Amino acid sequence: MPRRDDINKVVILGSGPIRIGQAAEFDFSGSQACRALRADGYEVVLINSNPATIQNDPEMADRIYIEPLLPDVVKRIMEVEKPDALLAGMGGQTALNIATALAHDGSLDELGVELIGCNLAAIDEAEDRDLFKKVCEEIDLPVCKAIACDSIEQVLDSVDKLGGFPLLIRPAFTLGGLGGGTAHNTGELVEIASQGILHSAIGQVLIEESILGWQEHEYEVMRDGADNSIIVCTMENLDPMGVHTGESVVVAPQQTLSDRDHQMLRDAALKLIRRLNIKGGCNVQFAVEQSTGEYRVIEVNPRVSRSSALASKATGYPIARMAALIAVGYTLDELPNPITGEGTTAAFEPTLDYCVVKIPRWPFDKFRTADRTIGTSMKSTGEVMAIGRCFEEAFLKAWASLEYGQPHPRPLTMADASGGESMDERAFEPLPEALLEDWLRIPSDRRMGALFEAFRRGYSIEDVRDMSGGVTRWFLHRFENMAAIETEIRAAGEIGLSISEIPDSEMRLWKGAGFTDLHIADALAGFPESGYKMLPEGMNEAAVTHRRHELGIHPVFRMVDSCAAEFAAVTPYYYATYEGGAAPVGVDYVPGLDESLKQIIVVIGSGPIRIGQGIEFDYGCVHAVGAIRDLGHEAIIINNNPETVSTDFDTSDRLYFDPLTLEFVSEVLLRERAHGILLQFGGQTAINLALPLAGNMPHLSSMGLHLVMEGTSPDAVDEASDRERFEAFAARNGLRMPRGSTATTPEEVRRAVHEIGYPVLIRPSYVLGGRGMEILSNDKQLDAYMGEAYLAPDRPLLIDEYLGNAIELDVDAVCDGDEVLVGAIMEHLEEAGIHSGDSTCFIPPQNIAEHVLAEVEDWTKRIGVELGIRGCFNIQYAIRDEVLYVLEVNP
Repeated sequence: MPRRDDINKVVILGSGPIRIGQAAEFDFSGSQACRALRADGYEVVLINSNPATIQNDPEMADRIYIEPLLPDVVKRIMEVEKPDALLAGMGGQTALNIATALAHDGSLDELGVELIGCNLAAIDEAEDRDLFKKVCEEIDLPVCKAIACDSIEQVLDSVDKLGGFPLLIRPAFTLGGLGGGTAHNTGELVEIASQGILHSAIGQVLIEESILGWQEHEYEVMRDGADNSIIVCTMENLDPMGVHTGESVVVAPQQTLSDRDHQMLRDAALKLIRRLNIKGGCNVQFAVEQSTGEYRVIEVNPRVSRSSALASKATGYPIARMAALIAVGYTLDELPNPITGEGTTAAFEPTLDYCVVKIPRWPFDKFRTADRTIGTSMKSTGEVMAIGRCFEEAFLKAWASLEYGQPHPRPLTMADASGGESMDERAFEPLPEALLEDWLRIPSDRRMGALFEAFRRGYSIEDVRDMSGGVTRWFLHRFENMAAIETEIRAAGEIGLSISEIPDSEMRLWKGAGFTDLHIADALAGFPESGYKMLPEGMNEAAVTHRRHELGIHPVFRMVDSCAAEFAAVTPYYYATYEGGAAPVGVDYVPGLDESLKQIIVVIGSGPIRIGQGIEFDYGCVHAVGAIRDLGHEAIIINNNPETVSTDFDTSDRLYFDPLTLEFVSEVLLRERAHGILLQFGGQTAINLALPLAGNMPHLSSMGLHLVMEGTSPDAVDEASDRERFEAFAARNGLRMPRGSTATTPEEVRRAVHEIGYPVLIRPSYVLGGRGMEILSNDKQLDAYMGEAYLAPDRPLLIDEYLGNAIELDVDAVCDGDEVLVGAIMEHLEEAGIHSGDSTCFIPPQNIAEHVLAEVEDWTKRIGVELGIRGCFNIQYAIRDEVLYVLEVNP
């Protein structure tokens, strides 16, 4: 089918603000759609309300409306723009619900606007739980026994009809499983179903028989208007049914299905997308009971989803781009695959010769008292993805990417059960078996660590499978293998093997199984209770790295090419692997570097979306890459977040999908022979690399790397972040600060609080999003805070005098080392003490005297120049009684 020339102008709906269940993946999909349609000559109008997204950049669309995503607002914009078509499948559930509302109330017909990509009937039949059940039954696909309800009375009546508890509640037209859950009794059923009916766009929930313990599989499917259909990617959840796919560890491609079972599900997925007449991409979810071969269709998402972003990055297949072009008439066989250029068309199903593991990123490090149980309603804010040549390598790389808890699996102790000032003592107490078995039974963010620990302690495969509710044996064998290798490393340390004597064969075995240098050093030392950060010189991560380099062991970098090297790929998208220990000797340099005259600049991404570090840092990274390329240099990105625009295959000259740790970043720098590295755009993740990387520079220089840390120096970053150093800086430069102190022990904290006097503002250093920041007014609140606080010598607590009844300002500026440009001064609506990320802000300030604003500009320029900042920086000020105080500087 040719391109549709009867369409000239297309409206694309964004997804609005980041929220649980709907994160950066829709910026990625919306950006791809905007670029694809504009490149093909269509006029694109984008409607989105999130200022932190790449798709809201002026060059992304012909016109952009930053307006509320509400049906009446979208209708008014379309009355002005008079588009020919509306594309809603790129904006998540928000966009789909708006499009459905406008179609049902006749607005689209009234305006002559066609809903493209996925028509109204397909949306209704996929999203309405009752209609979807009937569609599956019509084409003889098995579904769970279920009853659609729109009142609590109907919900209660369904219990006996479905055979009793447990029961699964699935709301219609919601995202991230919002309002859903598993009920084990009437009280839970009423509570969950009430929320489900409330959150459903049509006030409907499906009460479904439970299939807890079955395995969950996903098929990402693409179809065009000529009925060409392909499976882009298969994915398998490590957690059994009962855990939302967004909350589960996910592996691609499927590892545990027989070919017969795979073909059965493949046929079912294609049958379903054809019956629904979806044109573009969709995600089909199945439950499988492998012991009997039975399966059930769970649901279909008739739009781009978080799973679509994962499938796209896992395979290299640009799902959103192809879906947008299919929506305007193209067929799969007409579209070249951008990864392989003219080698294949988009009608070729991707082939993977590697393993991909996704692990969700939960916010429980910030909300330490929250219920950590995970289920059918999402709690994770983001995710990481890692690629390896085997499951073990990919899983341990993903773990290292999380920046959550420990950087690698460590033996579990009571210190892992809760924080607080007695953590050091509890680190000597192993986690009791009863608690370990609870962590295995009850799905939570702790389950993966519990699986590893169970095999450390000698549990059998069958025992762990029974306790974990049915985790597939294949995965359990992999965890058992990782635990066995770790035990070997630990045993080698116990018999006196020093790091400098590690044989080549052992080092290759350990690295091939995915063990990081830090994990190896920690295990050789016997996982000391004092923690991996306290390992002495010669026994630490650096010692393992140096020994590995002495042996000439470096990762090789394989390409994600969507075709398992069957065709030549033109898009450089790489991952590091030790090839199961068979990596060649020496650094795997980028071919042709000696002939290149361009400077190579590496930009460090921001990792997974989390509270306090969201899509805004991806925005900064993408713009940094664009500026580097505009200057004629080569821009390299290292990141591990599959939801982002920065990890799109054509954003940079080369993309590396690897953990943002010193080890992996250093290996990329060596491979690239990079001339410079930029850390200031990747949020706290990148900034935390500054000092370790500076410390590793002598070693990297000895290997021929001549790297400049571009922008603000690590020392300046530390001077701004270290409270004592910044207080001295402020005193030297005539800057006023609230009275404050730092503390690394509980005793020092209590002494500082009583010296300053209540109320105090207390917070950790070197963290993002105000994690652990609270205002304390008395000893009782201090005791409660210290019961959860984490104290470490390298991460002291900051205790400040709390300025009550003060106005807070945020100032964003840029400094080139000599001059400062103040970009914006934002006034907080709430008084000082509310984190700037949680405060309502307005530009320009409305209630600040002119002489105070002049002082703000003067201090900002003084700080930028005297700190030696080169690049962007943010300063937070407080004003009380027209007296200015500087609170903190974020370079």
